[in-house]
Amino acid sequence: MTIAYASLETHFAQQNALSGALSMLHWDAAVMMPESSAPVRGEHLAALSQAIHENINDPRVGDWLDAAESDAASLDAWQQANLHEMRRKWQHATSVDVKLVREQALATSESEAFWRGARRNNDFKSFAPYLKRVVALVREEAAAKASALNLLPYDALMDGYDSGTRMAEVDALFARLNAELPVLREKAMAFQAENLVVKPIAGHYPQENQHKASEIFMRALGFTGRLDISVHPFCGGVPGDVRITTRYNEADFVVAMQGVLHETGHALYEQNLPAKWRSQPVGDARGMSVHESQSLFVEMQLCRSREFLRYAAPILAESFGQTDDDLSPENLYRLGIRVKPDFIRVNADEVTYPSHVILRYELEKDLISGKLEVEDLPEAWNAKMQEKLGITPPSDALGVLQDIHWPGGSFGYFPTYTLGAMIAAQWAQALKAQLPAWGEQVEKGDFSAIVGWLKTNVHEKASSASRQELLKQATGEPLNADIYLKHLHDRYLSA
Repeated sequence: MTIAYASLETHFAQQNALSGALSMLHWDAAVMMPESSAPVRGEHLAALSQAIHENINDPRVGDWLDAAESDAASLDAWQQANLHEMRRKWQHATSVDVKLVREQALATSESEAFWRGARRNNDFKSFAPYLKRVVALVREEAAAKASALNLLPYDALMDGYDSGTRMAEVDALFARLNAELPVLREKAMAFQAENLVVKPIAGHYPQENQHKASEIFMRALGFTGRLDISVHPFCGGVPGDVRITTRYNEADFVVAMQGVLHETGHALYEQNLPAKWRSQPVGDARGMSVHESQSLFVEMQLCRSREFLRYAAPILAESFGQTDDDLSPENLYRLGIRVKPDFIRVNADEVTYPSHVILRYELEKDLISGKLEVEDLPEAWNAKMQEKLGITPPSDALGVLQDIHWPGGSFGYFPTYTLGAMIAAQWAQALKAQLPAWGEQVEKGDFSAIVGWLKTNVHEKASSASRQELLKQATGEPLNADIYLKHLHDRYLSA
């Protein structure tokens, strides 16, 4: 190991510790902090964001990178991958001025805090100035990164969340989904209307009982961290202290349960990243498409299967003191595969979910390019919702105000949800072929082989390989949309 590379490891370990502290402050702001504390928290977040930015912009880092890269042959494969990730993170960071970083931290903190009340009160008009400030700063960030990285502005934003993802790839995949999924949706709804008898869930499901049942499932899957409540479910914290949240509806336990299962997928990834590389860039998760593939594998591929529901149904019945047919494994399965357009993305079924993502993808591309302005968002949102799903939200709370991503400045993130769903289907196909007894194990509540497969093929590899390399190594081929579409056809066009 060269002196330059050793210096980089020390420096990025400090960077990791500072970023971890920032992550915990964000978690607290979403879960524990009173809304009245938002201004002072914004100052803290801005100061820490500035310190993190200044740390990675230390003039020595560029020199160390050059020196280490000139002698990269002396490094092992993981160290070389780490050096590559260091360079990538440094390029992103040094392309943005520290003043902009501070302004973004202040603006997004204020925007997120105001959004919570605006969503609750269905008040986009009063929220719009906060979002307008965030969008202006993100446009500035996108332009700066595009210039430094020789990318298009929106590509530069996507690359920050998912290394190597470009509009050319996403546009082609989404064009195919735009063409095929509406047809599949109508076929599935017609098929289910004729063949799928479902007993609606009806009853009172106390929050405490839902929480206990959710904890049983997440512990069985292997997650050891905290479960809390927030307006929008998320996975936060840091490897070694991973935390998830959900939200409860006492008339419908499925909302919270699916939220917990989704976030448990994220949490298992973070929890199982290689401890040896925890403080280094190569020890991070391999971008948000792979991250979303883990949450969607657990939620959609695994936990909406008949096998999982045969395990889960008795636990739910005992948790809620019910023995009605509506909590039978088969009824729960049929409830989980119902296809019906919904206003809320996180409540959407697998067939309609990609349309929610594509809608946001198209809108935020137009926002970043300047083709669309913030004040025109509600009208544009409703028009695209009607175009893609055949429904129009009756309120902005059920439309443009529903997600926290834009208030928090996360532009370029949404495509990873559908890319993740496609990748999850590919993991599932390979895993089932390699673990033929998976179904029997799941029915018994034994998830060790499945989680072990994910650890070996995804979690423990962290960022040592690209998204496509991970897929090829585990499944034998790069991302294949045919596998995802076959999964949807098999699940939603059969009884």
